[in-house]
Amino acid sequence: MSASPTDHPDGRRHTRRSLAARVTILTALAAGATVALVAFGAYLTVRMQLQATLDDSLLERANRAVESGSIEAMTADCSLPTWAVDSADVRIALVDLDREPTVQTCYFSKHQLRLGAPEVGVASGNFDSSIRTIYAGGQPYRVVAVHTSEPGEAFVVAQSLEGQQTVLRKLGIVMLLFGIAGVIGAGLAGWAVARSGLRPVRRLTAEVEEIARTEDLHPIPVEGDDEIARLATAFNQMLAALAASRDRQRQLVADAGHELRTPLTSLRTNLDLLTQSDTPGGASLPVEARIELMDDVRAQIEELTTLIGDLVELARDEPLTHVVEPIDLPEIVDRAIARVRRRAPGLTFDVEMGSWFVVGESAGIERAVTNLFDNAAKWSPEDGNVTVRLVDGTLTVDDEGPGIAEADRPHVFDRFYRSAESRGMSGSGLGLSIVRQVAERHSGTVRVDDAPGGGARLVLWLPGSASPVPDWIPA
Repeated sequence: MSASPTDHPDGRRHTRRSLAARVTILTALAAGATVALVAFGAYLTVRMQLQATLDDSLLERANRAVESGSIEAMTADCSLPTWAVDSADVRIALVDLDREPTVQTCYFSKHQLRLGAPEVGVASGNFDSSIRTIYAGGQPYRVVAVHTSEPGEAFVVAQSLEGQQTVLRKLGIVMLLFGIAGVIGAGLAGWAVARSGLRPVRRLTAEVEEIARTEDLHPIPVEGDDEIARLATAFNQMLAALAASRDRQRQLVADAGHELRTPLTSLRTNLDLLTQSDTPGGASLPVEARIELMDDVRAQIEELTTLIGDLVELARDEPLTHVVEPIDLPEIVDRAIARVRRRAPGLTFDVEMGSWFVVGESAGIERAVTNLFDNAAKWSPEDGNVTVRLVDGTLTVDDEGPGIAEADRPHVFDRFYRSAESRGMSGSGLGLSIVRQVAERHSGTVRVDDAPGGGARLVLWLPGSASPVPDWIPA
């Protein structure tokens, strides 16, 4: 139950206790509050019961004395009957409104009790009796006054509450001791329960710390079906997702390294040839060969630029600020087809398009559409045909490749995903994930299906209208 001081946001310092310490403290506080409430209620109940018992006893004694008919003798010669002897520290007095002084006392010599209006009221006949507490010499007395058979008289009986207070003090001490013992016991029980209940948490913490230290993403053993088991299961799911992400990133690094190595090697070779041809004494290249080398250099630079752009586009969580404007989607499709034709001159594109305008980021949409055509060109045979249809904002691209397996379809738009069939082919598995990212950014959708000819069909839908928006104003 260690604690360490930390800085509070408002500048103060506080102690951060462990969960076991907090459970123990809360259990002890709860037990202490319960014990205090019960003890207070018991104390009040006992006090009220003792008070009521004493009041009943004093009233009974006073009435018996009045009924005995010897009030004058008792107050004159202080002869106490049997009913008065049974109680300790009893005082008696007679209030007679016709005498001087009005109060005739007996055994009031130690502490003179000052009787007042309630007792006089009983003597006057205004009340049958009165009961109250009077303090004399710092000591409390319970005073009972009853009306006698004579007019203008009241018989008063008083008894010290010192004995009752002694009992209550002892009761309070006993309750306090038992309360403290109960709080200590509750604290120990809470500590034991916390240690026993938090043992699975400590095991889970040790497992997580081991994983963090070794980076070995092995699953954590799950025992039972309680909240700790649910936490371990959720953590295992997180570990599985993290392991899959790490595997995809490693595969991406391997694929990107392979994809970058090939154009870089070719680019270096072509540049070396061009440099040697320009060196004095070196073999000169024909004009046609120089032009071909320069075209290869441009193509390789464009390939590198595309790959790096794909990586940058997917690496950032939030897209950069783009220029949003009305876009003629058929025009973008035409530009994308022209670009892909230069890369795959043997392909034939069967294109039918209707008018469609969207509001969005032109470069991103063009990259997404180009990636769809690049994917079709990648899987189609060299002399194959790619069917392109654009109807009401739905762009459908059919290729003549082997199609996409059912098991791969839920993942083809995931980042870094590459199916087993595509491992030996060019590409890094980023193109279709960019298509989905662009579609979602423009509130559109993208899906995969089977083409009528047996290949793959990729369908991109972007919201818009068949006519331009002349009143469009950028936000």
